[in-house]
Amino acid sequence: VQLVESGGGLVQPGESLRLSCAASGFTFPINRCDMRWFRQAPGKGLEWVSIITRGGTTNYADFVKGRFTISRDNAKSTLYLQMNNLKTEDTAVYFCAAGLARGQGTQVTVSS
Repeated sequence: VQLVESGGGLVQPGESLRLSCAASGFTFPINRCDMRWFRQAPGKGLEWVSIITRGGTTNYADFVKGRFTISRDNAKSTLYLQMNNLKTEDTAVYFCAAGLARGQGTQVTVSS
C-alpha cells in the first residue's frame, strides 16, 4: 500500500496550489475508502484538514473552510486538495491518508 503526495511548493500569500495523492497497492478499490488530508506545521502537532467519504461527502476544518476543496478521482486512484487564498499559517507538510495508510507528505510554504 502506497500513498504519494505531490504538488507542494513555495507560494506567496493569496496564491493557490493543488495537491495530489496517488494511491496504489490497495487490495480493494480505493473508492471504498474515506480519504483525508492532514498537515503538520513546524513545531506543531498533526492537524486534520479535510475528509471526503467513499460516498463523496466532504468536510473541512474551520481554518480552511471556504478556501480549500477536497476531491477524488476514483478511476485514477487519486485524491486532490485545491488550496486557494493561501495564508502564511497554511505553511506545513501535508499528508494524505486512507484507512491506516499515510503518505510521506509534501511541503507547502506560504511566504512573501
